[in-house]
Amino acid sequence: MSNLGLRVMKLKFILLISAFCALFEAHATKPRLIVNIVVGSMRAEDLNRYASNFSEGGFKRLMIGGTVYTDSGYDYQQTTTPVSLATLSTGAMPSTHGVIGARWMDYTTNQSVELISSTENPSPEQLIAPTISETLLRHAAGSQSVTVAAEATSAVVMNGRGGSCFWLDQHCGWTSSKAYIETLPEWITRSNREHYNLSYVAAEWRTLYDRGRYINKRHWDISLTGKNRKERTVQGSGRLKHGSDYERMLYTPAGNTAVLGLAKQAIAQYGLGNDEIPDILNIYLDASRRIVEAYGPESIEVEDTYYRLDNDLADFLTFLLAQVKNKEVLVVLTSDHGTSPAYDAGSVVADRFNERQFEVIVNGFLNARYGTGKWVTAFDSKCLWLNHNLIYERGLNLSEVQNEVAIFAMQFRGVSHALAATAMRTSYFGSGYARKLQNSFYPRRSGDVILNLMPGWIEEQERVCSTSGSMYGYDTQVPLIFYGAGVGMQRISRRVDMTSVAPTLARIAGISKPAASEGEVLVEIVD
Repeated sequence: MSNLGLRVMKLKFILLISAFCALFEAHATKPRLIVNIVVGSMRAEDLNRYASNFSEGGFKRLMIGGTVYTDSGYDYQQTTTPVSLATLSTGAMPSTHGVIGARWMDYTTNQSVELISSTENPSPEQLIAPTISETLLRHAAGSQSVTVAAEATSAVVMNGRGGSCFWLDQHCGWTSSKAYIETLPEWITRSNREHYNLSYVAAEWRTLYDRGRYINKRHWDISLTGKNRKERTVQGSGRLKHGSDYERMLYTPAGNTAVLGLAKQAIAQYGLGNDEIPDILNIYLDASRRIVEAYGPESIEVEDTYYRLDNDLADFLTFLLAQVKNKEVLVVLTSDHGTSPAYDAGSVVADRFNERQFEVIVNGFLNARYGTGKWVTAFDSKCLWLNHNLIYERGLNLSEVQNEVAIFAMQFRGVSHALAATAMRTSYFGSGYARKLQNSFYPRRSGDVILNLMPGWIEEQERVCSTSGSMYGYDTQVPLIFYGAGVGMQRISRRVDMTSVAPTLARIAGISKPAASEGEVLVEIVD
């Protein structure tokens, strides 16, 4: 072998050893601060779809420099925001953590129970399983936990008990509740007094880039910018009419900018990551979800939201890494769920499912079978609750009534599956659609009959043309990236369940995993 060949082999060996050492050092580094960033309704494919227009410092920075899981998702049907945020934060399936939606029916009283029980004083009272934030506060003395979101439900579910938790009030100021703090910190009070968040709300939503750079074509409320005067004023037909600054915040990229802005202030004000005891910062971006719901994933509004979020994220990451000593930060980027195609986009033959009509017709069916009565107490989030008290008063068999309703439900347009609660209580489903329904089922709260709609079908709701809550890939598959201290640069193609996020963070932080956690630790990113 020539001297040149030997030198090349020696250089390759040195580079290989250096890469191995760098990877080992990354795995051995314990982060001072863990930052969970959850982008509402982001599909797994979105990062790659829009990558050509991303900056180097935002999403690309995480995609290139971190551990990217290319096949990560939720293994259940009820992929809605509160349910999946509970899964991310506890490491458990809905069948274990008990969050099955934003509300459910109490079978004893036939009264609705809200997950976040009071709009005046939101609290985690109805949460059952401990979150990663709670676990960190319990096991790492001196640690801090802060959670920021635009909406109270998102913030409370992601946070759990303890720590500091903030969300927007109806006047676009930041607030919390007595479940977390008695009075707001002075720096937040000052920001509210100066109406700082309103500075993010623009009089007109215009595209960040020229029209020609956009991949999507549909648009309604955004004004398209271009190189000539005609293109600069092109606007869609209009879809939303905002009744308040709060709505403008939630249904434009301003909401994401405000949340990341408060997250930066929290890092500085609380001194997150200032010592060797790990802290945690949870960030949920509600505006992304609201915009996807209102305009659909095929819209320019959604695409522009991601480009603006990319810039905000680049600014946030630069600030974050400058604040924490030796950049000992671990950032996790993921989503609570994807979203359906817009029902009117034409890509899938679909329609909307009328929940109220379904509820009335089922009650009429039971009237015909068993006599007049209020047999159905509620239908929400694909769960139908029956009046158990009436069923027992009439001497009927509950499981038989449930099965009859499940069979009857299959006659409705848009329904692909209907499963009775008795079947999920008494059987184990190891595969197929029934497993996903069962993983979403919590006996004390879930309905008597659970539906799954056909692909592309969604519930009929005001201001909603696309939403989540199905077992299909467009809802269940989400991005998952770990970046920074404790991880290496790699792409992992094996299937990863989202219950793995919380126990993996616990391992990296050097604490016990959350008590109800069911997911595996992702060994690729820990020492």
